[in-house]
Amino acid sequence: MPIVSIDQILIGRNRRPVKAEKVDELKESIKANGLLNPITVDQNLNLIAGLHRLTACKLLGLEDIECNIVTYKDADQARLAEIDENLIRNELEPLERSELWLERDQILERMGLRAKSGDNQHTFKGGEIISPPLKRTLELAKEAGYSERTFQHGKQIAKSIHPEVKQIIKGTPIAESPTALLKVARAGSQERSLAEEAQKALELAQAKGDEAEAKRQAQLLAEARNRQKELQTLAHKSAVAQREAKLVAKKRPKTPQNAIAPATKTKIGEEWVLGRHLVYCGDTAGQEFRHLLPSDAALAIATLSPMWNHNYLVSEARVVAVLRSEGHIYEFYQQNQMPFQYELVLGNLYVGIFSLQSIPKPQTPINVEGIEGIVNYLINLYTSQNNFVIAPFIGHGEILIACERLGRICFIGDENPELVSRGISRWQQWTLKQPQRMG
Repeated sequence: MPIVSIDQILIGRNRRPVKAEKVDELKESIKANGLLNPITVDQNLNLIAGLHRLTACKLLGLEDIECNIVTYKDADQARLAEIDENLIRNELEPLERSELWLERDQILERMGLRAKSGDNQHTFKGGEIISPPLKRTLELAKEAGYSERTFQHGKQIAKSIHPEVKQIIKGTPIAESPTALLKVARAGSQERSLAEEAQKALELAQAKGDEAEAKRQAQLLAEARNRQKELQTLAHKSAVAQREAKLVAKKRPKTPQNAIAPATKTKIGEEWVLGRHLVYCGDTAGQEFRHLLPSDAALAIATLSPMWNHNYLVSEARVVAVLRSEGHIYEFYQQNQMPFQYELVLGNLYVGIFSLQSIPKPQTPINVEGIEGIVNYLINLYTSQNNFVIAPFIGHGEILIACERLGRICFIGDENPELVSRGISRWQQWTLKQPQRMG
C-alpha cells in the first residue's frame, strides 16, 4: 500500500466539515492500533475518502499516511467517487445528504449520464441506443436507497434554500428534519423564481452589451434574492420556534398552574425584582407601569383579558402579539387603534400581530398548542437573547417563565394581586431563587 506525505494531500473546498467527536475517537484508535483503513486519493493526491482519518493523523503529529490511490479521467469523475463515498455513511444530516444528491445529479448531467425530461432508456444518440442507458430520477433514487419522492424533495431542499440560510441551518436541529427543511425551501418560492428570471435577463443583456438593462436586472436580482433570504430566514426561525414550543409542551407539569400555592403576598402598587425581571402589581394601563418599561422592547404579549386599554404597547415594543379566542378576534381588530400586520392561528387561539413597522408573516404552517407552547413560539420567533419582553397580563406566569428559560428580560404586571403572587411563586419554584420587593 503506497505511503504518502500528509502535507502533499489536497483537500477540496466542498468537503464536509469534520466532527470533533469522531476525530477524537479515531485518534485513540490510531494510537492503539494504527491506521486500519487507509484513506483514498486520486492520482493527483486529491482526497476522495477519509477526511476524519487524515485529520486524526495530522493531530497525532504523523508525517505520512497509507493511501489507496485511484486513477480517474477527470475532476468530475473524482468528485463523483467522493460523493458516493460520503453517501454511504449514515451520519449525514438530511441537509448535507440533499446537497450531495443535487451535486451528484449535476455531475451526471455534465457527464452525459443523466436523463433529461422527455428522455427514456431507449434514447438514441447518432442513430444508436445510448449505452449505458441514461439514469432517470427513479434509478437515481434507488441507488441512493430512498423513494423517488424523498429524493425529489431532497434536491428541492438543496436547490431552493438560499446559501446564507443554509449556513444558518447547518449544525442545528432543523438540519436533521427533512419536513422543516422542505418548509424553509418552499418559503420565498415566488421570489426565487423572480431571481431566476432576472438572472437570465441579466445574462442576455450582458451578451447584447445593454449596460442600462443589465444594471436594472442586477438590481431586480439582488432585491429578489434578499427577499427570498428574508422569508426563508423567517421560515427557519419559525421552525425553531415550533420545535421549542413542542418541547415545552412535552415538559409541561401535570399539576395545574392554579394549584401552586403562593408563597409571596403582593399588594396593589408594589414592584418586585425577580432576577433580571420586573413584576408590577397594579393597573398595567396606567402611568405607573408604563414608566417602568424599557424604551426598546422587542415584543409585547397580551394574553386573554376582558378589558383592553393597552394600545400604548405598539409604541413600546417592535411587535405586539394579542391573543384572543375565535369569537372575539374580529371585534378586537375593529375597536383597537394599533396598526394591524397579520393574524396567526396557533392551536385554538387567534394571535393578532401589530407593529408600526412592516413585519413579514411566516409562510409555513404552524402547529403549536397550549398557552405555554404559543408563548414560547412567539418569544422564539420575534426576540433574541437578552431582548426585553413586555406582558401586561400575568396569567399563570407563562410569559415570565418562558423569558427566564429562554434568556429574555421580562417586564410583567397585573392588577390582580392573587395572580401576581402565584406568578412570583411559580418563578421561585422554577429558579429556587428569592424575589426582592422594591422600596
